[in-house]
Amino acid sequence: MTRPIPKKFEEITISTEPVFQGKIISLQVDTVKLPGGGEATREIVKHPGAVAVLALTQDDKILMVEQYRKPLERSQVEIPAGKLDAGEDPLAAAQRELQEETGYRCGKIRLLSSFYTSPGFADEIIHLYVAEELIAGDAQPDEDEFLNVEELTFEEAQEYIRDGRISDAKTIMAVYAWQIYRLTGSLPE
Repeated sequence: MTRPIPKKFEEITISTEPVFQGKIISLQVDTVKLPGGGEATREIVKHPGAVAVLALTQDDKILMVEQYRKPLERSQVEIPAGKLDAGEDPLAAAQRELQEETGYRCGKIRLLSSFYTSPGFADEIIHLYVAEELIAGDAQPDEDEFLNVEELTFEEAQEYIRDGRISDAKTIMAVYAWQIYRLTGSLPE
């Protein structure tokens, strides 16, 4: 059973002004009452949440996908990931994204951790799963996704991080979790 998270320094919303509603995100500006009694505005990006998959092959490699990331104006190598559809179970989404992006299904999958990407301005949460006992198949990326699937050794993943080919937080976190797994034989429950 999880304990309630304290709301120390809670900011009470006075009003919300919608600014933008897109396919993936929305932006709003909230006016809030501060704990000390004053007021402030907060720009908030709303996101439906996402999943990411640390997919480990039986020969001790990690599945990655390379794709172009327009905000960065370059290609990135990342673990398979994607946004949650409305009402979608994160576990089902993780299995779906793994299969769509890489073609692989898995015999074993479990939640490793859930974390917020940028809590200072966004509510996006990513549920990170670890998938094992992989079964190869055909990838079925979305029509606007152009991906290259790679299997990397641990040493290659470290080199990609050093070279900046891997530079997003979820993938770096997954590689470090994989390192713990390789050193200890287990991942946190």
